Amino acid sequence: MNKPTAIIGASSKQERYAYIATQRLKSHGHTVYPIGIHEGKIEDEPILINKPQLKDIHTVTLYVGSQNQAAWEDYIFSLNPKRIIFNPGTENPDFEKRAKEKGIESIEACTLVLLSIDQY
Repeated sequence: MNKPTAIIGASSKQERYAYIATQRLKSHGHTVYPIGIHEGKIEDEPILINKPQLKDIHTVTLYVGSQNQAAWEDYIFSLNPKRIIFNPGTENPDFEKRAKEKGIESIEACTLVLLSIDQY
């Protein structure tokens, strides 16, 4: 089942986990929206900047450290996702609590692992 996903913290650097996650999500049949602060591409997907308004986002997967998440929080809530994945290194109990209060499932997990075990 396609779960349209916003990848927050996307980078055109191939060694970055957000880059790899974008590739793997796409190869698993999910619509991807890589979102970052610098223009670029992940294969044929442009990295979106300036916090574009998107519709029907199922999952937001975070690749932005907790110290930089405040600038993204309102935007992420505006996407009205069903779920936020806090990848390793992005854990943020306060943000997770606010998301849960808004009815958004918040999990600390690795997107790459979830895909590899068919639990995405």
